[in-house]
Amino acid sequence: MTLSFAAPSESDIPLHAVAEEGLDAWLEGLPKEQAAWARAQGFKGSLGQALALPDGSGALAAAAIGYGTEAARARSRFALAAGAARLPKGSYRLAGGLSGPELDVEALGWLLSHYRFDRYRDQGEAQAHLVAPEGLDAARIEAIAAGEALTRDLINTPAADMGPEELEAAARSLAEEQGAEIEVTRGEALLEANLPLIHTVGRASDRAPRLIDMRWGKEGPALTLVGKGVCFDTGGLNLKPGASMALMKKDMGGAAAVLGLARMIMASGLKLRLRVLIPAVENAVSGNAFRPGDILPSRKGLTVEINNTDAEGRLVLADALALAQEEDPDQIISMATLTGAARVAVGPDLAPYYSDAADFVQHLEAAAVAQADPVWRMPFHAPYEAMIEPGIADLDNAPKGGFAGSITAALFLRRFVGKSPYAHFDIYGWQPADAPARPKGGVGQGTRAILGALPALLNL
Repeated sequence: MTLSFAAPSESDIPLHAVAEEGLDAWLEGLPKEQAAWARAQGFKGSLGQALALPDGSGALAAAAIGYGTEAARARSRFALAAGAARLPKGSYRLAGGLSGPELDVEALGWLLSHYRFDRYRDQGEAQAHLVAPEGLDAARIEAIAAGEALTRDLINTPAADMGPEELEAAARSLAEEQGAEIEVTRGEALLEANLPLIHTVGRASDRAPRLIDMRWGKEGPALTLVGKGVCFDTGGLNLKPGASMALMKKDMGGAAAVLGLARMIMASGLKLRLRVLIPAVENAVSGNAFRPGDILPSRKGLTVEINNTDAEGRLVLADALALAQEEDPDQIISMATLTGAARVAVGPDLAPYYSDAADFVQHLEAAAVAQADPVWRMPFHAPYEAMIEPGIADLDNAPKGGFAGSITAALFLRRFVGKSPYAHFDIYGWQPADAPARPKGGVGQGTRAILGALPALLNL
């Protein structure tokens, strides 16, 4: 699906973004007939309201979308997108009122409101299109929208059509499109390549586990993205109940997020050396599935006691992170739909992240606000390190007791990283109900914030 701005034409319809506090001034600037029409229609500038303004012949002369109040906007996102679906069919041109980061966000929201997952059923098409506003870096916004659409498509596709092989195919397609290099290690070759945890988690499935390794860029600082690609998670021998298994097609949301982010980076032409590592597996049940109580070796040499086979994401990430660190990149970022504890802590809308680097935190949080991509910092709380040390092995993959589940998972991952600055995102990757520019289904989280932070973080 292509999310793009409309080509400008003489028939473009002027569109006004009208905040409640600016309603009276806006009405005073209209022709008397149109002002009377707006009042008669009950237009108040409320968030998401849409108004079509006729000319003297009854044809569409202009339109308005309610921009609400500052308080209302603080409780929502993508105000223009909220009203775009209510506009008549046509091509619209913003007639002022928005600028800077606010304009970027609203223009992006409009494009994202056109997203449809139509692989299995016709979802219809958006009727109201937007001409790129003056002063907007339209190519950059379209690149971000395309990356987000890729993430959503990958997450929304059911596991029958999005296993490790199909995830590899998606990565190969992206690499070909953007001129990146890609290598994939599959099946028993994972053991030869010293990636034992990835092999162990995926070996019970008849869909071979693999490590996808994509590289792009020849100059600049080195950034490595690591995404959890568990294409379906039964829980293994610690089998999930049916209700908990229903959304497990999205357990590769971390892989989908880093691929979407990688597309944004490459299409934007950032001057850096990008590496994307995705351990792609299915956590299945069969006679050779790994078991609770097993002690597994890892690439880094640390041993891991398995107390729950449903805590498999951190295992495949561990090998990939150890591999990432061997090149000492300037920044490592992992993204994963890792723990239910993160959802209990911050709900589905926030992307919790872990970082001890003050500069990363500063730049990320500023970008998160500017990009309307909310994040929330969580602590690498060192006193909890003891909770992931079982005694019989170096590490425990699922500490008993249930306390601080997201934190202990992040601490577990950090054990496989060395000197490179490291940040981990424990995302949800799913929009539970329709919202402006975010239909129910797969969604990117934290990716736009990371993209916005990279220039300052890496001195690009």
